[in-house]
Amino acid sequence: MTETLPAPWQRAATGANLLASDGTLGVTIFEEMTTLAVRTGAINLGQGFPDEDGPAEIKAAAQAAIAQGSNQYAPGKGIPELRQAIAAHQQRFYGLAPDPDTEIIVTTGATEAIAASLMALVGPGDEVLTFEPFYDSYGAIIGLSGATHVTAPLLAPDFMPDLAALEDAFSSRTKAVLINNPHNPTGAVFPAEVLQRVVDLARQHGALIITDEVYEHLTFGVRHIPVATLPGAAERTVTISSAGKTFSFTGWKVGWLSGPEHLVSAIRTVKQFLTYSSGTPFQSAIATGLGLPDSFYEDIAITLGKKRDILSGGLRAAGLDVFTPRGTYFVNVDTSPLGISDSVELARRLPALVGVAAIPVPVFCHPEGAERTRSLLRFAFCKKTEVLEEAAARLATLRDRL
Repeated sequence: MTETLPAPWQRAATGANLLASDGTLGVTIFEEMTTLAVRTGAINLGQGFPDEDGPAEIKAAAQAAIAQGSNQYAPGKGIPELRQAIAAHQQRFYGLAPDPDTEIIVTTGATEAIAASLMALVGPGDEVLTFEPFYDSYGAIIGLSGATHVTAPLLAPDFMPDLAALEDAFSSRTKAVLINNPHNPTGAVFPAEVLQRVVDLARQHGALIITDEVYEHLTFGVRHIPVATLPGAAERTVTISSAGKTFSFTGWKVGWLSGPEHLVSAIRTVKQFLTYSSGTPFQSAIATGLGLPDSFYEDIAITLGKKRDILSGGLRAAGLDVFTPRGTYFVNVDTSPLGISDSVELARRLPALVGVAAIPVPVFCHPEGAERTRSLLRFAFCKKTEVLEEAAARLATLRDRL
């Protein structure tokens, strides 16, 4: 009898931990926690989006572009103005020099860039390696591509990989390594020696590297190192980023990727049949944003770092073990000091208990990783200062309420 393969949607749902063993389709943890937050009136520190807009000059640039008639399809690879601004950004901050005509594509957010890259470059019989915990869309798109998702664990308290385990995770079938740095959900920022080991192993196994660097400007006291700048990486690396996190315009969905022409051409072949193009006036506005002075980029990291510290204080007052992040929007805690080993169960209780919603880290893992991270919770601190102060005050009461 011929075995019936899972449908594409089932592979995507399984990859994102949405399909139960009995075939029941669940909702994402983000939807579940948001629903609980709305029902209870809780402060939602689950999903990572800001609650205030970014720079006024970028909004004004979008409004001007609309008024001036930039409202039809953009070129499939993005408007020239934005591609040139992306190239200038990569040169300015990292010394990289992608050709804006042949080595850059503008995408509908980083999510589309990741999806188009994986769907273009991997397929059945291939393995895609990520760190674990991993952002849930990675598992979904890897599943949709038909490739096998392999993981290497990140270990608390600093969420660095065990390099021996990382080496063991590679095989002759490893077609691509997908790296998120700075890392969601852990907040880790990987140093040069870790990234170089990934590059060396990828070269050894003939694997491509796809990097998700959307939090590149949101690091605290450490420097972001693009993988493409490391020895042996440029010829095999696709670098992905976006405007949403840097400029606090997540709803505009403007992302981009850069890399060697032969890889970018392959990805563009797939991308043009996904969205073709999107957000013409927003692309023009983000080109303006990428040209903002260094002081803007320095200030957003400093401001976000202060917000991290406000929320972390409330979490420590609650009796939780706080793992201080070096980047991103997120701080992780261990619930074990409160005698709680199941963060999923606590996450479901938390909105009613103290009026704050969070995301349990096990949902970002395969079963073995879920057990390893069973007591971890992730909180987002990309909110207004007064919201975080109120959330911190509420969380400080957790131990007593338990």
